[in-house]
Amino acid sequence: MEPRLDHFRMPADTKLKLTPSERRASVALAGLFACRMLGLFLLLPVFAVAARGLPGGDDPVRVGLALGMYGLTQAFMQIPFGLASDRWGRRPVVIAGLLLFVAGSVVCAQAQDVFWITIGRAIQGAGAISAAVTAWLADATRDEVRTRAMAMVGGSIGLSFAASLVLSPLLVGWWGLSGLFWTIAFLGVASLAVARWVVPVVPRTEARSMNNAGPRQVLAHADLLRLNFGVFALHCTQVALFVVVPALLAHAGGLATQDLWKVYLPIIVVSFVLMVPVIFVAERHRAHRGALRAAVAGLIIVCALLPAASHGFYTLAIVMTAFFVAFNILEALQPSLVSRVAPAQYKGLALGFYNTAQAAGLFCGGALGGWLAARAGADAVFLGAAALAAVWLAVTWALKPLP
Repeated sequence: MEPRLDHFRMPADTKLKLTPSERRASVALAGLFACRMLGLFLLLPVFAVAARGLPGGDDPVRVGLALGMYGLTQAFMQIPFGLASDRWGRRPVVIAGLLLFVAGSVVCAQAQDVFWITIGRAIQGAGAISAAVTAWLADATRDEVRTRAMAMVGGSIGLSFAASLVLSPLLVGWWGLSGLFWTIAFLGVASLAVARWVVPVVPRTEARSMNNAGPRQVLAHADLLRLNFGVFALHCTQVALFVVVPALLAHAGGLATQDLWKVYLPIIVVSFVLMVPVIFVAERHRAHRGALRAAVAGLIIVCALLPAASHGFYTLAIVMTAFFVAFNILEALQPSLVSRVAPAQYKGLALGFYNTAQAAGLFCGGALGGWLAARAGADAVFLGAAALAAVWLAVTWALKPLP
């Protein structure tokens, strides 16, 4: 028998605590998200270097397109998958999306050039389950603890990206680019197992009420638009930087691809140590808006410093550490904010639009980062990212206080 989540009335003094069933659902869904996102992120730190051994791998435009193609198909499929999960249930839709992800990973593993990797990445992205998974978590938790649960998922994404920075150079060094994609396929299969057998069954009463939501009303919600732009800008910046940063680190440090983990590991450890207190203070004092603005401002400074810092190995490593502090804070805060800002009856659709914006950022970051790098060099990528973050800060400044 599958585990089932039961909701019940709680005493006031335990109202702000996760129940065992809520904790089990939150941990399972965060684990599913982390496993799948690790499969996606493993490519970012090394692809720009490892693809040079493939036909088309010496063209930054084609490399950037391969990195970002996943985001393009995600952008088209997030809302249909989210609405399908409202109608037919979260679990079957998530499983269908993960099957597409595994199929795309196998295509990439067998590819002999960058073109077929791009095709495989498009198939991976067609399994757009982020909105469905996040809506599943919203179904499984009460309003009073949903922010904490959403932050767990956001934190799991940041952790997955951090782990990818260490693991991907090692995996490419051991098994090559094809082996990396087989590892990604295995992570997709592991996510399937979690979705099928670990995540509790959740009553669908709230999901049914979402069907009455109007897409135009959700799309026109001013604060949701601000948050959607924020996640677009964050992931556009992330992918654009990783079109050029791996090669710069390898060159500046005289490192082979498989040795890049020696740089990424200390960066990860330090950035997470510095990120945790910020998240703790923001949650404790309800300072989400202030933490968000400060992190975006930090992102502007980091990107503006990268042109000068990229000429030295240690300066580049220090500035990239600061980048990951800001990135991890923003990746943890934004899903939590969306869950608070979205009207209760519109959460499913709001999360669909949010994840569509995220996917669009992934595609644009790869495509624009490759285009800028090919025509104007790495410094243009860094300054373009700083300009985008400056626009983001201006947009975020108008975000209203949380209810």
